Amino acid sequence: MPELPEVEVVRRGLERWVSGRVVAHAEVLHPRAIRRHLPGAEEFSTRLKGRTVGAAERRGKYLWLPLDGPDAILAHLGMSGQLLVVEPDTAPEKHLRVRIGFTDGGPELRFVDQRTFGHVLVTAMTRAGGRAVPEPIAHIAADPFEEHFDDEAFARRLRARQTEVKRALLDQSLISGVGNIYADEALWRARLHGARPTGTLTKPKISELLGAARAVMSAALAEGGTSFDSLYVNVNGESGYFDRSLAVYGRRDEPCPRCGAPIVRESFMNRSSYSCPRCQPRPRRAAA
Repeated sequence: MPELPEVEVVRRGLERWVSGRVVAHAEVLHPRAIRRHLPGAEEFSTRLKGRTVGAAERRGKYLWLPLDGPDAILAHLGMSGQLLVVEPDTAPEKHLRVRIGFTDGGPELRFVDQRTFGHVLVTAMTRAGGRAVPEPIAHIAADPFEEHFDDEAFARRLRARQTEVKRALLDQSLISGVGNIYADEALWRARLHGARPTGTLTKPKISELLGAARAVMSAALAEGGTSFDSLYVNVNGESGYFDRSLAVYGRRDEPCPRCGAPIVRESFMNRSSYSCPRCQPRPRRAAA
């Protein structure tokens, strides 16, 4: 599933190619793509026609395009969703779900989703975490790149969770945007095992972990995100290259870039965790 860097790459593309344009028409080709837009496909299309699109925004793994007025187009890519900017005369993609055309006759915005776990909807805005956000994501925590993200408050809430540190990193009500890939990479950089109890972490260690998460996601963003297959692409259909720079994720039995020990894979919440057994030993009771 795309994480913060991959979604930010898409946001930047939308800001460049879509923001400031006026919607001429919107067509829904698969009802599941707008399943969370409860009024249905006809209302979705009618509500968008004639609206001016504002600058694209993001919180964690969610994207939205503010509209003139009190609402926005909210999108979540799910596991295979793609927001593509495509010339109108381009043949429809195999898994095209929604297409939005503009009055200037330029490139369309298309939502393509092979597995249909992603979705788009038009929704009202509200304020949460110091900024205006779409109502359905008001409960989601700020991500670590937001201006209003509070490092000290995050440290307090993390220690109070009484859970394992990797589970806490994946908790979108605590910190948004971090998924399985970048959690493993941040933990490796901070020399922490994912099973480490959050209550044993000192403030300096939490600060180091948060810095590691920001650093690895910034590095991924600079390379266009992480693409393991053709399902994640930017708005122009191009893949990212950060998978070549991953230290531990997906590197089972390969040497740790820091110490040379073979990377191990462990089962985690029906997924996989990757770590270095030497750099990231199993947790002990003592604080770091």
